[in-house]
Amino acid sequence: MKNHVIIVAGGAGTRMKSDIPKQFICLVETPILMRTISVFKDFDKDLNIVLVLPKEEIITWQKLCEEYSFTENLTIAEGGATRFYSVKNGLDKIHDSEGLIAVHDAVRPLITKDVIERIFNCAEKNGAAIPCVHPHDSIRILKNDSTEPLNRDHIYFVQTPQCFQGSLLKKAYLQPYSDSFTDDATVVENLGEKISIVEGSRENFKITMPEDLILAEALLKMRIEK
Repeated sequence: MKNHVIIVAGGAGTRMKSDIPKQFICLVETPILMRTISVFKDFDKDLNIVLVLPKEEIITWQKLCEEYSFTENLTIAEGGATRFYSVKNGLDKIHDSEGLIAVHDAVRPLITKDVIERIFNCAEKNGAAIPCVHPHDSIRILKNDSTEPLNRDHIYFVQTPQCFQGSLLKKAYLQPYSDSFTDDATVVENLGEKISIVEGSRENFKITMPEDLILAEALLKMRIEK
């Protein structure tokens, strides 16, 4: 069975204070999006990659591929009005529902092959798997006019890639959109399905703010120097 990954690259550079979309910003001399794609290809050279981009940025991506001699084989899908519709458009490019389908944020370039492998193995066994990490900091919740502590051992920060049996994910995205759909796992859960949790990585963070880029640069340089 052929497995797939949908890489969602619909972000802008607003919070990054950048003139270009954050997925195209260079991370150690290579655009973030290219680094993300390369990790998945290193994991499985036969993996089918569907890249979801805003319509107006497809030409930009094509020019970057020429500039950086980036020749990875992938399928392009146009982004939608929300992440839900972007993933849905990506799913429409996948005609085989027998394998596994993962969905990953383009701006998580420090994902590792080990985490990807854990996610795919768990999804193959259980049908749906997501990577998570526990918070380091203490957590409090606001109730009325006061706060109270939460047990951080019961709290998870959710990451991507989130991976599912293909037929299950396709069925889930036939549902009408709901504001409660915060990620792919919540879409699948709405069918009554159970989601398995897999250990993620603290380095697998989403590059959103300028300080995130500084940290990612430092971590990537450490990896390169090893």
